[in-house]
Formats: sequence, structure tokens, C-alpha cells
Amino acid sequence: MASGNFDSGLTPPRSVKILVAGGFGVGKTTMVSAISEVPPLRTEEMLTDAGAAIDDLTGVDRKTTTTVALDFGRITVDSELILYLFGTPGQDRFWFLWDELARGALGAVVLADPRRLEMSFAAVDYFERRELPFVVGVNCFDGGPVYSAEEVRSALELDPVPPVLLCDARSRDSAKDLLLTLVEHLIARSASQPMPHQPIGRS
Repeated sequence: MASGNFDSGLTPPRSVKILVAGGFGVGKTTMVSAISEVPPLRTEEMLTDAGAAIDDLTGVDRKTTTTVALDFGRITVDSELILYLFGTPGQDRFWFLWDELARGALGAVVLADPRRLEMSFAAVDYFERRELPFVVGVNCFDGGPVYSAEEVRSALELDPVPPVLLCDARSRDSAKDLLLTLVEHLIARSASQPMPHQPIGRS
């Protein structure tokens, strides 16, 4: 007997893989946790004295945990679109995981810390080399410097295409604005340069 979905002629929602990326301590885990409609999967471990010689804790000296593999969450945009969010690890020594996490992704959110904008160059370069569309979210930490979106664009030497937004990774509404901006960016890009559908997982 056919399922109710087939009887009703409903089209199943499209699933899209999105990366949430950036340097160490910029708020990736916080953003995925804030927006996910399911309990997020986190692979956090305690920072240790051994890692202190490797990880640069400048500006994030109160941070006690770090992502060692990925964060995972899900958000339903509407009846036609579900976003699966994969947060990347931030430390340089875990960057070998980025290539695997990027397989099948259609876009990315690059989170930037205005106190340490230089930490964002590597992520921006990574997505530019892969020609993967992205938006930049400037996570406005309490007590941190305040820059305009255009000042951040100039500091990161971005071209006019990627959207840049000020955000608060702790806020569900702010995280949702970032993701909706990315979806609109992907739609606009596909209108001028159609992108083949890539299933989640391996391309």
C-alpha cells in the first residue's frame, strides 16, 4: 500500500548541507546549538595544558573546551527546505577534517571574531579556493571592538559578492538571519550559475 506522502503528491523537502566554519573560539558550537531544532551533536573535549603550547588562546583565555571533530545540527526552513549544519573544528591541527566535512556542502557560514579578525583569513581562503559560496558572520562578543560590515569586508579583503553581517551566535534569531542570508545568496548564485544537486555526504 502506498504511503500517505505518495498519495497526496507531496514533494519531500530538499536537504542541504551547510558548513559553519571559522577559527578557534569564534562561536561555531554556540551557533549550531542556538539554532538546531534537534539536540545538537557536539564533539567537545576539555582544553589541556599540553594543548596550551599549540592553541593560541589570545582573546579567548576563558575558553575551557574545544571541538575536536564536528558539531551537527538541523533546522527546517520551510516545508521545502531542511538545512543540516556541520560545524568545523577551529584549531589548525584538525584542519585535515575540513575536506571531508566539505564534501557535498552547498555553502558555508564563516564566523569571525572582531577581536581576532586575522583568524578568519584561513577559512575565507579555503572557501574561495573551493569556490564554495559563503557568508561572513561577525560575532559581536560582549566588550569587543565594534566594526561595520564594510570595515570587516575591507579588513578581510573580500570582494563585493559574499554577504557580511553582524551577528550574535548565542541568538537563535541572529543565527537564523545568517542562514537565510546564505540561502538567498545560494539562490542568487544558482540563477546565474546553476549548481548541480549534491547529496549530503560524499559528492
